[in-house]
Amino acid sequence: MDSSISTEKSDVAIAAHAAHAHEEDHAGNSMFGFIVFLLSESVIFLSFFAGYILLKTTTPDWLPAGVSGLEVSKPAINTVVLVSSSFVAYFAERALKQNNLLVFRLLWLLTMAMGIYFLAGQAIEWSELEFGFGDGVYGGMFYLLTGFHGLHVLTGVLLMGIMLAKSFVPNNYAGGHTGVDATSLFWHFVDVIWIILFVLIYIWQ
Repeated sequence: MDSSISTEKSDVAIAAHAAHAHEEDHAGNSMFGFIVFLLSESVIFLSFFAGYILLKTTTPDWLPAGVSGLEVSKPAINTVVLVSSSFVAYFAERALKQNNLLVFRLLWLLTMAMGIYFLAGQAIEWSELEFGFGDGVYGGMFYLLTGFHGLHVLTGVLLMGIMLAKSFVPNNYAGGHTGVDATSLFWHFVDVIWIILFVLIYIWQ
């Protein structure tokens, strides 16, 4: 009898270990796929950057008529907010790995709020600009680059909202934090892209 009970326990342990290994493999494959996706997004942004630099250096009368340059102070504040949000997201991840759900939710929500602040600042900036999408090559490139990036910021905020909602599901993180890790990685990617954009568009005028 004792031998059969021991065998059953051993079988259960082996099955549990196999299930855990399968979950780890699935999480690893998911993260790898997400990294490949970010690399493909990087290629798109790099092609936009290259196009912007080429057009800027070869187009006479680069700025639209009547426009001498962009106001930098407000976009700089938005940049500080967005970049700082990456650090907040990092500490939110750490709190989750320490099983501190309350701190995770608060910091994650703060990260979302900072992203929304950035989007609101960009919308206000657009409303105050003296040129539109159709005002020359510069107008088209400006709205294309900032708009495409803004779409990514919005996507990041929505993904964070989904992850925040899932944090209230019991035992949701029993198999790991792949969703949060991927979302956080996406957010860091968006922040790095904006730093490059800020230098190209606002500093190098």
